[in-house]
Amino acid sequence: MLALRLSLGARPAVQVRRLLVAGASAGTGFLLLSALGHALSHPDPAASALRLAWCTAPLAATVYLAVAVARADPATRPRPGLSAVGLGPVRLMAISAATTAVSCLLGSALALLVFLQLRGDLTGMSLGGGAQEFLAAGRPLPLPAALTLLALVPLSASGAVAVTLRPREPVKGAGRAARAYGRFGAYRRTPVRESFGAYGRFGRQLGAAARGRGTAAEAPAQEQDGTPAGAAGDAGAEAVDGSPAVVPPPVPTAAPSGLPWGVAVLAVGLAVEALTSRTGSADGPAAFLGLALTSLGLALVGPGLTHLCGRLLQAVRPGALRLLAGRVLMTEATRIGRPLGVVCAVVSAAYTMASLHDPDDPSAGPLVVLGVLLVAGCTVATLLTAAVEAKQAHADTTASLRRLGAPAGTLRRAASLRAGALLALFGPLTVAVAELSAWPLGG
Repeated sequence: MLALRLSLGARPAVQVRRLLVAGASAGTGFLLLSALGHALSHPDPAASALRLAWCTAPLAATVYLAVAVARADPATRPRPGLSAVGLGPVRLMAISAATTAVSCLLGSALALLVFLQLRGDLTGMSLGGGAQEFLAAGRPLPLPAALTLLALVPLSASGAVAVTLRPREPVKGAGRAARAYGRFGAYRRTPVRESFGAYGRFGRQLGAAARGRGTAAEAPAQEQDGTPAGAAGDAGAEAVDGSPAVVPPPVPTAAPSGLPWGVAVLAVGLAVEALTSRTGSADGPAAFLGLALTSLGLALVGPGLTHLCGRLLQAVRPGALRLLAGRVLMTEATRIGRPLGVVCAVVSAAYTMASLHDPDDPSAGPLVVLGVLLVAGCTVATLLTAAVEAKQAHADTTASLRRLGAPAGTLRRAASLRAGALLALFGPLTVAVAELSAWPLGG
C-alpha cells in the first residue's frame, strides 16, 4: 500500500519513466507470448526454442531500464529523518522493488489482453494471414505457461532492483580492516592506540566521540550527493566573505577498470567474425558469437572511454569551461559511460544485422521490428535516465554555482561540451566497429 501511495504521488517526470517501464514490459511480454503461440502452431521444438532465446535481448533491455528508473527515483532515495518513521534503507529498497514490480505487472497484463484480443478470445475476431503463425488462433492457450512467461519480467526487474539498491556500508572502505578495537573492547573507526590512563580523561574521549559523530554524519551525505570520501574538506571550504567556496567536482583517483577487458573482448569478437568469414560459416552460431562478443566489448569500454574523454577535455591549459566539463565526465564515468556503451553496442549490432539481412526474406515480420525497436528504445531511455540521475547527483554543486553568480549559459555550455565530446568519441567508434563487424560477415 505504501509503494502504491508513493507511486501515485510522484512527480509527472517520474510517472513518465514508470510508464516507459510498463510499456517495455508490455512489449517484452507480447514477444514471449508470441514465442509460446509459435510453439503451439509448429511442432519443431528447435525453432520455437530459438524464438524464445531471441526474447532474452528485450528482456535484458527492459530489466536494465527498470533498474535505471529505480535508481533515478527521488522518492526511494535515503534522506535524513526517514529512519525515524520506519523508512530505512532496507524498507526503501523494498518499496522501490515493489514499485518496479507493479509497473511491470501492469505492462504484462496489457500484453496478455492485447494477445488475447488479437487471437479472438475476447471478441471472437482474430487476425488472419501471417499473424496466425505466432497467435495460434483456434488452439487452446495454456494459461499456466502464459502466466509463467509473463512473470519473467516482473520477477527479473524487481530482483535486479533489489540487488542494485541493497543497503551498503556508507563509509568507503569500512570493513574489518577499517575497524579497530581498543582496550576493554572500545570500538572506533580509526586504529588509534591509547594508553591505560587515556580512559580516565573524559574530555579526550568526548572530543573523539564528537569527531566520530561528525564523520559518521558527513559520510551518508557524501554518499548521497556522489562526493567521494575525503573531498568534504575541499567542498566545504569557505571564501573570504563567509560564503561556501565551490570547487569543480573532485577527480577520481583511478579510471574505471573495464577498459582493458573491453578492448580484449572487442578484439576477440572481431577475430571470431573474421575467422567465420574465412571458413564460410557467416550465418552460423560462431558468427553470432562473434557479434555478441563485439557488442559486449563495446559495452565494457564505455566507462573507461568516458573517463578518458573527460581527461582529454582538460588537456593543454584548460579554462574554467573545459575544466568543469571534464571533471564531471570523469566523476560520472561509470554512471554515464555504461549505458552509453550499451547504446553503442546496440546500434553497432543493429547495423550489422541490417547489412546481413536479405530484403526478400519473409522471416523479418512485425515481431522482429518490435524487438529491435524495443531494445533500441530501452537503451536510449536508460541513457537519458542515467543523465537525469547524474544531474540530480550534482544538483547541490549547480545550485552553489548559481548562488555565487555563475551564468546559466556557462552551465549549459559545459553540458553541451560534454555531449559533443562524447558524440565525437563514441560516434566514429561505433561506426568503425559496425563496419568491421559487417565486412567479414557480409563478405
